[in-house]
Amino acid sequence: MAFRKFLSALGVNAPEVETVLDGMSARPGDRIVARTTLRGGGADVEITHLRLDVVSRFEDREPTSGWTRPGVVAAGHPVGPFTLRAGETRLFETDLHLPWETPLTHAFGMPVNGGRVAVRTELAVDNAVDRGDFDEFRVHALPAQETLLRILRDLGFRYDEAEVKRGVAQGANQAVDFWQEFEFSWPAAYERSGHLEVQFVAREHDLDLHLGTSGRLTFSYAGMDAESWRTTVKDHVHASF
Repeated sequence: MAFRKFLSALGVNAPEVETVLDGMSARPGDRIVARTTLRGGGADVEITHLRLDVVSRFEDREPTSGWTRPGVVAAGHPVGPFTLRAGETRLFETDLHLPWETPLTHAFGMPVNGGRVAVRTELAVDNAVDRGDFDEFRVHALPAQETLLRILRDLGFRYDEAEVKRGVAQGANQAVDFWQEFEFSWPAAYERSGHLEVQFVAREHDLDLHLGTSGRLTFSYAGMDAESWRTTVKDHVHASF
């Protein structure tokens, strides 16, 4: 979170941008507030737009530790066009609402292997676009997601990694065009190879838990009972696999 020169091909006329998030942690369904400072260079430039999006690393992208062509999780509203005068400083505030199905980066207070989410600052000058600034933040699991992940762990499943995929998973009632898939190794007692693929479809008052292709279980947040949920998940796994 420091000033970065955008569109460096403009030389001394290139504007500088800094985006600061109100907080570095959130949960699905939360609101993220980002404040962007735009500072003019050595000459006036015509800003086509300034735009902030919430993005995530999608599995269908080339593997890299950077942020090459990420997928959009929540799109912000662009600001512009306008003229940025030489040496001028302008401030912008952007509200970004995280969908309930925002990919998780943390559970149990620890990073989720394969989960990365950031606010991307995009600046276009005379239709030349620079999407190179990313401010990562933590997306913690909802209490219901934490409970179900713990149940799977207590049943002997070992979490390996998570991937964010584009599209709609078979049988899922998604509100977005991507989903996060958690991969768990089977306990030895099941004598199965490969992974159990787990998906959450969260909403404001309840969520669906998908365990492989065995259908979905729906859990309401109201009166959450971890022991009852454990019995439901255990019975479903035994009956389906």
